[in-house]
Amino acid sequence: MSGFSADWLALREPYDSSARDESLVMQLRQRLTVRPLQAIDLGTGTAANIRHLAPRLGGEQHWLTVDDDPELIALQPRELTGPEHHCRLQPLRLNLATELHRLQFDRCQLVTGSALLDLVSASWVDALASACAKARTSVLFALSYDGRIEWSPQLPDDDWLRDLLNRHQLGDKGFGPALGPEATEHTRRAFSAAGFKVQTASSDWCITPTETAMQHALMEGWSTAAAEIAPLEHARIAAWSAARRRLIQAGSSTLRVGHQDLLATAQ
Repeated sequence: MSGFSADWLALREPYDSSARDESLVMQLRQRLTVRPLQAIDLGTGTAANIRHLAPRLGGEQHWLTVDDDPELIALQPRELTGPEHHCRLQPLRLNLATELHRLQFDRCQLVTGSALLDLVSASWVDALASACAKARTSVLFALSYDGRIEWSPQLPDDDWLRDLLNRHQLGDKGFGPALGPEATEHTRRAFSAAGFKVQTASSDWCITPTETAMQHALMEGWSTAAAEIAPLEHARIAAWSAARRRLIQAGSSTLRVGHQDLLATAQ
């Protein structure tokens, strides 16, 4: 994977949870009637995706959590319990880029992931769709970046910076050339071709003027990515960052970041 820190995952978790499309999750719950539910979560990190889904799916759940970062695996809970759910989490350290074939999808009813599809390659998604089709398992992927960034108030170089970032998103994140903003569309086509019914829904981050920590983190990360794509444009990128930072610090900046959720169910 791409080495996300626990601090970044903690910062983004509440934005992820509030952005997700709940109608897709409710459709999934209606379909998954067998308990205990057997599920696989890909690129689990600290298990934010499971923390969101577990109370909404309800009942007894057994999750295989798949990641290759030992520090993040160590932060995963082993149980999650609420009024209507009880989850057991079993960690598996595995390199998803090279060892996807090791997973036994035929032993589960659900495969999930969050903020993953935009990092992987087209061939990886195609292989996943084939494996899930053979197992006839349901699939839910949340929060795939779709290339949309909307700042308010706007600066003249906002679109230019966004375009540099979107080019950076297509680079190798450990899986080969990444799908980046095209992730949801490619995944929709791949799973549809494999015989699934596929639905998508927007799950945008909406970040308010008072939420400065998130805006600063995104602005700085995007500036770094842009500089990797256009190293000769350092001064222009720095000027954009400085102008955007002043607006954030003044409490005058709002930000919307486009994401998509995808539900695929075997027909």
